Amino acid sequence: MHIETRLPKVGTTIFSVMSQLAVEHKAVNLGQGFPDFDPPVELRDALSRAMNEGHNQYAPGIGVARLREQIARKTERSYGRRISADTEVTVTSGATEAIFSAIAASVKSGDEVIVFDPAYDCYEPAINLQDARAVHIPLSAPDFGVDWQRVRDAITSKTRMIITNSPHNPSGAVFSRADLDALAEVVRGTDILVLSDEVYEHMVYDGAEHQSVLRHSELAERSFVVSSFGKTWHCTGWKVGYCVAPKPLSVEFRKVHQYVTFCTFSPAQFAFAEVLETLPSHALGLSAFYQEKRDRFRAMLEDSRLDLLPVPGGYFQLVDYAAIRDTDDINFSEWLVREGGVAGVPLTPFYETPPNSRLLRLCFAKNAPTMQAGAERLCAL
Repeated sequence: MHIETRLPKVGTTIFSVMSQLAVEHKAVNLGQGFPDFDPPVELRDALSRAMNEGHNQYAPGIGVARLREQIARKTERSYGRRISADTEVTVTSGATEAIFSAIAASVKSGDEVIVFDPAYDCYEPAINLQDARAVHIPLSAPDFGVDWQRVRDAITSKTRMIITNSPHNPSGAVFSRADLDALAEVVRGTDILVLSDEVYEHMVYDGAEHQSVLRHSELAERSFVVSSFGKTWHCTGWKVGYCVAPKPLSVEFRKVHQYVTFCTFSPAQFAFAEVLETLPSHALGLSAFYQEKRDRFRAMLEDSRLDLLPVPGGYFQLVDYAAIRDTDDINFSEWLVREGGVAGVPLTPFYETPPNSRLLRLCFAKNAPTMQAGAERLCAL
């Protein structure tokens, strides 16, 4: 039987490939973006309580009411925007599901969606499945800032959505207020929507402040804003996220969400509701927590031959490996796992047209022994 694929360019994600190679070669895994330390004990205890108290069946499709209310309060505290827990907050099975549901709810056949390369790999498949086209605009190293004139030039009558990601994966670049104003100027007077991927919202460094589109009232009125409890609370395997969007967008978003996952893991929702109320200091302290890890990891690599790019946000360090080997990043990544005993992630899969660069992504959301073991092997190259 012949089956024609809807996603001819899609195979196993580079994150899974590099993690599997790390296992096979017993390498230190600095590739896939997940912590190797546990969530706070308060959250784990809250999860156990939720299960033991019987919260093990379907949750409401849009999310447990107490959790949605806490998300609304957190949004107002963090970004000064008052939202409705009932009509503007939807709990999802991870940020990836939220991104897919937002695209599926608002993008139709023939539309164009602007993405910025290097772009996280789940964006384009979701666009393609709507029979729409991703329009790629490259970001330039080392700062990976947006050239807003190129964005203006890329707008056509078919442009339906712009996907932004700040703090940015993989570069760590962060939006400024000027970026938000420029984005607002681009979409003003149009029906273009914004999908803002903000899963690293609490990881912004050196005294800077996360510039969520929710801070910008004009943008917030046309945006899906996606966040991740997994990233914020060190539990990526729980797959719980949420989407904040104005009521008209949330109505359409929920139509898709209910037929993708219907609802999200119930005990975790009750647990997150509890810790958002009782442990607000966790998110508030996350930037300092990860900045210390960033600074420690960079110090560990001072004696290496790697050139370290700036890291304004997120939990990834980009390194230029040109002084070690003059080869493409896929070959270097495979060589590094086999010969160097460290797994990183090449940037080529994040691009439509990869530049001729020598960059690798390393994750520093790791405990001290993991970072030390990885750094020692990298310094030996």
